[in-house]
Amino acid sequence: MINVLVVEDDPMVAHLHEHYISQVKGFKLCDVANNGEKALKLLEQNDYDLLILDIFMPTMDGLQLLAKIREKLYDVDVIVVSAANDKDKIKQALRLGAVDYIIKPFEFERFHLAMNNYQRRRHIVEDQNIIEQSDLDQTIVRHEPQTAVSLPKGLDKNTLGTVWECIRQIDGMFTTEEVAAMVGISRVSIRKYLEFLKSLHLLKLDLHRGSVGRPVYKYLCLDKESNVLKAYIQ
Repeated sequence: MINVLVVEDDPMVAHLHEHYISQVKGFKLCDVANNGEKALKLLEQNDYDLLILDIFMPTMDGLQLLAKIREKLYDVDVIVVSAANDKDKIKQALRLGAVDYIIKPFEFERFHLAMNNYQRRRHIVEDQNIIEQSDLDQTIVRHEPQTAVSLPKGLDKNTLGTVWECIRQIDGMFTTEEVAAMVGISRVSIRKYLEFLKSLHLLKLDLHRGSVGRPVYKYLCLDKESNVLKAYIQ
């Protein structure tokens, strides 16, 4: 199991990392630090294999933290996930030994690819005494992930694809009943798919107060062009 420390000051992004890491086999999220100082304390007390690092943080930014990690010779690999997209920051992160750099906003496929490449690299470098060129090439040349992530129990990938296509056709907010009627399955079943999409931050749920009658809960699609579901329905 690969132990992971996430260093991210935005709680929503940290939660997204937690969800994504849980979808990739072989990785365990051990701790989350919301600043560089806390991350250094955790690194002093615990052993981690991989650090998911943001750049923009108060007091000590991610590059300063990465420099201190190298100065203190902590045996931990780093994948940077940041909105910082200027070449100087990217070059500095790579020169300080970051094994990958993901620019926000990002899709799950890119995160999944980074984690799978890291897992492959770690297996080859850590578990083999003698490394062949062909093995080494696998740690350098990027490969597409071979397996899709699994859906929660009770969900079907074909139905999920149908639900998503129906949602993409809706303008504005919608109810569970409206999608159930479009797809042709029960409200109870539809609710499971909508809650799963909400967990991926593709939908949000709000209490909608109409002019008459009791308030109802309505969903709103946050990103109709997202590719996050490809990993689940391929």
